[in-house]
Amino acid sequence: MPNAAPEIRAFLCRSDNIGVLIRDPETGACAAIDVPEAAPVLAALDAEGWRLTDILVTHRHADHIEGIAEVVERTGARVTAPVKAGSAVPGAARTVSEGDRVSVGGLEAAVWETPGHCADHVTYHFADARVVFSGDTLFTLGCGRVMEADPVTLWRSLERFLPLPDDTRVYSGHDYVLSNARFALAADPDNAALKARMAEAERLSQEGGFLIPSTIGDEKATNPFLRAGEPALARAVDLPEGSDPAAVFTALRAWKNRF
Repeated sequence: MPNAAPEIRAFLCRSDNIGVLIRDPETGACAAIDVPEAAPVLAALDAEGWRLTDILVTHRHADHIEGIAEVVERTGARVTAPVKAGSAVPGAARTVSEGDRVSVGGLEAAVWETPGHCADHVTYHFADARVVFSGDTLFTLGCGRVMEADPVTLWRSLERFLPLPDDTRVYSGHDYVLSNARFALAADPDNAALKARMAEAERLSQEGGFLIPSTIGDEKATNPFLRAGEPALARAVDLPEGSDPAAVFTALRAWKNRF
């Protein structure tokens, strides 16, 4: 029999980071995806009555790891971090790289190396649960800023998401949804699905929520960075239709940097 569906809670940390807990209801094992800030993670655990067993780190940037030490002290959770983060992640008990697998009770994830935003970035893909934790690689309606590579490196990382089933839920590391949506509409103004998502994002924001998780299907339909192979996006950056998607992506990312 397949494992029971995971229980997942997403909540705001700091000003715009997203904290996430994923729990296996069969075993009670529970993981935090990054710990941007200790207090909201601990509050979410208390509210749910969950016991944290693991912390899965996507990358070494301070706004994703600064709460780890306090949370480990309170919970004893085991920290798993990218091997390429080196010693930057405090208290890492295990390091992982491409092709490794991690377990949260009976839930299992594949580790993808998804560099571009930073060299050590990894993504956790729970295929059976149809959930992917993309950190700062793929955002709702956007993607991470390129910081430690060339843009094509980030494009190759984003390409890995395209074959996933459309109903795969995507939990990203920040709520940049409204600013991403404004850029997406500038790049893809005739996209009716995108206009509808913008309206939904605005409604959720007014209610104190955010458009996270997204789904791969929605992102393929509305995220300009995943749509770099579409003629409309090539035209938006003054490239010929049929241009290499990597070139279109590079131009889109440069435009977003100054948008």
